[in-house]
Amino acid sequence: MGLIEDLEGLEQRARQMVEDASDAEALSAARVALLGRKGEITAIMHLMGTIDASERPAVGKRANEVRSAVEAMIERRAAQMKREALAATVEREAVDITLPGARPRIGHRHLITQIVEEIEDLFCALGYTVEHGTEVETSYYNFTALNAPMDHPSRSARDTFYIQDQAPGTVEHAERHAHGESDILLRTQTSGVQIHTMETQRPPIYMISSGTVFRPDTIDACHLPQFTQIEGLVVDRGISFADLKGTLDHFARTMFGSDRRVRYRPHFFPFTEPSTEMDVSCNVCAGEGCAFCKHTGWIEIFGCGMVDPNVLINCGVDPEEYSGFAFGIGAERVAALRFDVPGLRPFVTGDMRFLEQF
Repeated sequence: MGLIEDLEGLEQRARQMVEDASDAEALSAARVALLGRKGEITAIMHLMGTIDASERPAVGKRANEVRSAVEAMIERRAAQMKREALAATVEREAVDITLPGARPRIGHRHLITQIVEEIEDLFCALGYTVEHGTEVETSYYNFTALNAPMDHPSRSARDTFYIQDQAPGTVEHAERHAHGESDILLRTQTSGVQIHTMETQRPPIYMISSGTVFRPDTIDACHLPQFTQIEGLVVDRGISFADLKGTLDHFARTMFGSDRRVRYRPHFFPFTEPSTEMDVSCNVCAGEGCAFCKHTGWIEIFGCGMVDPNVLINCGVDPEEYSGFAFGIGAERVAALRFDVPGLRPFVTGDMRFLEQF
């Protein structure tokens, strides 16, 4: 019965080895030492063939009992280690479940988006539709169809972001562009949407368009190289300058308040005749003069005028039967005037301290 005594002693050692295992790695080593191919219990099982046949049943039974007991010890110790590790984690990262949960920060629409939607709602209430176009445009829709001559300064690369032509330097290229620029460009105005609309829709047309436009300007109090422009177009029978003035006066009163002063100054635009610029009094300085209004007390917000007959002809509209007016405004300037922001830079810097106020 010597093997049975060996098994008894092995069971005691196994219990001590399992209890002394301080981590999963030590417990795995104990498992290998006891139950592995070269483990102590496995070695005893291999000796079964050397003992007397009459003793084998008793020894075999006891060997299986010890093996099962050791396996159960190891499983219990592994489960205990997992519980201890979980308890340590909970203690280390304790959470007071009675505290209120952390509320996620909910974002909101950018101020410029809010302004654009408000202006769209204002004109939709007057019966206008909202039209959209692409930010990459051809020079025809950005300039030519709008009555801009080939030598107009706005076509220069100093005023427009051009995309390289497929075959620059050719005779056809030079004839097509007075300054040798590409035929494809980032639109400098949303006026091209007006041309597309007049080509696809017949009058009466009452529409506005909004979107990003691009110009090689440096960032200062009054200019941005990329900004949001909103333009409007009306083409119908009997449209006069009085309709233009009444519409824009209504816009100014609605957006800025009835106390804001308005003035119209004669100007020149290739696509309108007569043309004017509409100014509103600067609310940043109450009309006394500041950097934002260039110390004039006034801020230009609209370029506007009666649609030039050549533009109507380019779009297949009879100028003898129809007339119209057009206007354009920058959403950033509206926001600055609306909320007394002394410059346009805050709208593009992404400073959350500023944007979260609106």
